[in-house]
Amino acid sequence: MRNERSTEDVALGIRRRVFEHCIRNNGGYLSQACSAAEQLAWLYNEELNLGAPTLPMIPKSFEGVPSPNNPDYHTGAGYNGPASPELDRLFIAPAHYALVAYATLIEVGRMAPEGLEMFNKDGSSVEMIGAEHSPGMEVHNGTLGIGLSTASGLAYGRRLRGDAGRTWVFMSDGEVQEGQTWEAVQACAHHGIDNVLAIMDVNDQQCDGAMSSVMEVGDIRTKFLNFGAACVEIDGHDLTAMRDAVNEPHTGKPLIILARTNPYHTMPVLEERFPRLHYVRFKSDDERSRFNTSIAANLGVDPIDYAH
Repeated sequence: MRNERSTEDVALGIRRRVFEHCIRNNGGYLSQACSAAEQLAWLYNEELNLGAPTLPMIPKSFEGVPSPNNPDYHTGAGYNGPASPELDRLFIAPAHYALVAYATLIEVGRMAPEGLEMFNKDGSSVEMIGAEHSPGMEVHNGTLGIGLSTASGLAYGRRLRGDAGRTWVFMSDGEVQEGQTWEAVQACAHHGIDNVLAIMDVNDQQCDGAMSSVMEVGDIRTKFLNFGAACVEIDGHDLTAMRDAVNEPHTGKPLIILARTNPYHTMPVLEERFPRLHYVRFKSDDERSRFNTSIAANLGVDPIDYAH
């Protein structure tokens, strides 16, 4: 399943959709769209080998958790296509990027735009913090740090079965503050698990502000290399750099792509909130109006009429 639109156009569409949603709902995860739109657009529009979606274009309501009394339970991974041996799998490790992930699914034709209207509504599967039943999500990754290790375990199992498909992980840099991330890399290197690949949004920000103000992490590329991964550092807004990075030799090793990004890329007015950019809730009607006008101009659209 391939999209005829350019990846640049998909990335712009992601930002426009997240912007409209956040203005209409008086806040949201705007900064994550600034930093990650190119990465998710590249994965879905170019790099991932996925089949057609197996779930309805308009997501179903939440249908309960797995149990003997719920035999039809399914995860949201069906929006990425079937779990076939020859196809790739994707784990969205930072669940708070869910809004950006949903916008991506819409932009590449895997989910209907109406699905976003269900966002964070009672009884909806389109969760604000993505869960295993949310569109595009395969497991619950709300606890940062577990995504890479979960994906690595799956990749190991797939390799033992002889599956040709790869296992991809989209990560955030806050996850390098978690020991489980490093254990996963070390285990992959030890067992030669090289069918797991990750791209990490390195925007130097997290919930409580700048990464360095919460826990200094140092030279993370050197750390990844020392723990046994192949690691490439790129400009996370440069699609050509992503295309080149994925070709880095990594036989017997996981591949980690560090995508350095700007948390207010294409929405410079957000710098006013720096470094508190994790979730932008407008402080006044004037600020909401001013951000609406400024960001709309940057993205080449009309300001959002959020009064109706």
